Amino acid sequence: MTQVSGFRSWCLGVTLPLILAAALHQGFATVAPPTAQTTVAPQKDPERPDRGTYRLNGTNGTACLLANMGLQLNMSFVFQEKVVEYVVNIQPNVTKASGSCEQERAVLLLTTDGEKTNLSFVFILNSTSTKYHLSEVSLNATLPDVKDPLSVRNSSVDFLPGTMGHSYMCREQQTMIVSQNFSINAFQVQVQPFGLKGDQFGAAEECQLDEDDMLIPIIVGAALAGLVLVVLLAYLIGRKRSHAGYQTI
Repeated sequence: MTQVSGFRSWCLGVTLPLILAAALHQGFATVAPPTAQTTVAPQKDPERPDRGTYRLNGTNGTACLLANMGLQLNMSFVFQEKVVEYVVNIQPNVTKASGSCEQERAVLLLTTDGEKTNLSFVFILNSTSTKYHLSEVSLNATLPDVKDPLSVRNSSVDFLPGTMGHSYMCREQQTMIVSQNFSINAFQVQVQPFGLKGDQFGAAEECQLDEDDMLIPIIVGAALAGLVLVVLLAYLIGRKRSHAGYQTI
């Protein structure tokens, strides 16, 4: 009876890490953008955005910035004294990429929907540490039923970090919160604003979300393997004792 009680305790000890691992995976999936206190039902959310390829050329004609990513804009605005949530995908086939590349600053401007939406990304390179990141995001968008365009600018963000000569990569969906009324869902991102050699990305540096996503299955698999091993050992020990109980008289 003691063995059975101990075995049940062990199983509980193994099951709890599995539950915690699943909860951890769910928590790392994304960071939800802030919601307003008073809202009306948003329009039907669009499907996952298409992944676009955006390129800027330097003075020598070769690429100075490359970006592959799917972008979804989450915006909110006041309409008839209520806050409306508006979600729209950036469609690569009707989006124009422009901007500039400097030694320590690169700007990618995406213009879409007949110039009704202008989305700007500013990357900064620290020449001492050779590290770069997305430091500024701005949006100017004309929304339906709204008289004045939505204008947002945040010059103190810190997203998409990388190293000179390497690209930043993140397969998991990530949410970049720019302001209370604007955030960006980014899908399958690979971007490199500095240190390109030719027209190809440098070696990829994967994001924390991808690393966590790989770690969870390892933890779960190890716990399951341990559970199977203990069950097998318990079975073999029980069988051996059962045979030992039958002695020849």
